Amino acid sequence: MEITAIELIGLAVFWTIFYFFLSQYISSLSRDKWVTYIRSEESDDMLVEALEAVIEEIEIRMIERLEAFQSSFFGSLGKASAKLDQATGAATIKAVTRDNPLLGFVAEYMMKRGGLGSLDPLMTPEQGSNESKTTPKLGLK
Repeated sequence: MEITAIELIGLAVFWTIFYFFLSQYISSLSRDKWVTYIRSEESDDMLVEALEAVIEEIEIRMIERLEAFQSSFFGSLGKASAKLDQATGAATIKAVTRDNPLLGFVAEYMMKRGGLGSLDPLMTPEQGSNESKTTPKLGLK
């Protein structure tokens, strides 16, 4: 039995078409099975198990970044608070007015209103002055 060229071409075309439709059918079944599996609860657990190392790495990096941000934020906040305290003399005023609640209330009110500039020289001694710091006795000679 001899196969002619036309029969050979016909067989090749037939098997090509057959394998094309067969591969389409197999891929369609595979896709449907995959979609069904992905929508199932079982796939969630498997996916979490497969990505557990990645999730842990992300958590570790986020914790490190949050700790770095927290330390830099509160460190800069503390420095800014100290600079503000030095600039306004609020700590000095609070220390001086600790025993007198009424004076403390007035000083705090003035600090909040921003009129602290007039009290600052009174609360801190001037640098470089050689004047004596004695107070005159009123009414006594």
